Amino acid sequence: MIMAVSFTRYGRLYYLDPGGHTPKIGDKVLVPTDSGPEVAECVWAPQYVSDDVDGLPVCAGIATDEQLDRDEANRRRRAEARSVSKRLIKRHELPMKVVGVDYLDADNVYTVYFSAPHRVDFRALVRDLARNLRARVELRQIGPRDEARLQGGIGPCGRDLCCATFLKDFEPVSVRMAKDQDLPVNPLRIAGACGRLMCCLKYEHPLYVESHTRMPRVGANVDTPEGSGTVVGRNVPSDTVTVRLNEGGRRCACPSASVCSPRKQHDAMYGEAETVAVSEPEDVQ
Repeated sequence: MIMAVSFTRYGRLYYLDPGGHTPKIGDKVLVPTDSGPEVAECVWAPQYVSDDVDGLPVCAGIATDEQLDRDEANRRRRAEARSVSKRLIKRHELPMKVVGVDYLDADNVYTVYFSAPHRVDFRALVRDLARNLRARVELRQIGPRDEARLQGGIGPCGRDLCCATFLKDFEPVSVRMAKDQDLPVNPLRIAGACGRLMCCLKYEHPLYVESHTRMPRVGANVDTPEGSGTVVGRNVPSDTVTVRLNEGGRRCACPSASVCSPRKQHDAMYGEAETVAVSEPEDVQ
């Protein structure tokens, strides 16, 4: 069985093995982490899956009232540290932007994540933060992709950012992947919320490569249920091709399975078909 939890509302999903527990959607559960069990909200109740998934952390149980109070107190501390950090950054006139704050109450340590256009000397800032928060403070600079993951948001497709929901690692993305997917090589069209190439170009690329091997290429002469024409576009997600008909110049969208090339073009690509067997009509007595 498998379940999904989130530490923040509409935040990234983490998958767990429910073990012997059966939490419902909305229940607060304990998730094992490197710093000890942390409280998260169940957003996907335990259910069976067809594939065997190994190596998932096991749910540590339902959160008690004491643990919920501790989690709420830590949330208030993080909000306070965020406000103090912004105020001190403005006082020191540093080109920094606070992205997120973590707090470990067991060690009384704050970790402040920030973004900046270049390296920043924040030694004086750390001293002021430690004095105001009365705790040990660590500052970590992150890149634009990690910033988008921590902040979340809506992508150009209208859905939640992939990096903030289900993607675990950032893989390299190239412009060639956009060309293979028939997308315009325009930075404004293929860039995500972080300003870098969209992550979906990477994990959707194998689907486009496989589809283009079986779909007719753009410019090919094909036969469709509505007549002969020329392929002017391909839509991989819907598995359809757009054909401009020879008669009248009208365009139509047809399923790729219903579109076939002329016999000569088929034979030129695959060779002439061989006759396997010929059956003679039987004499009727």
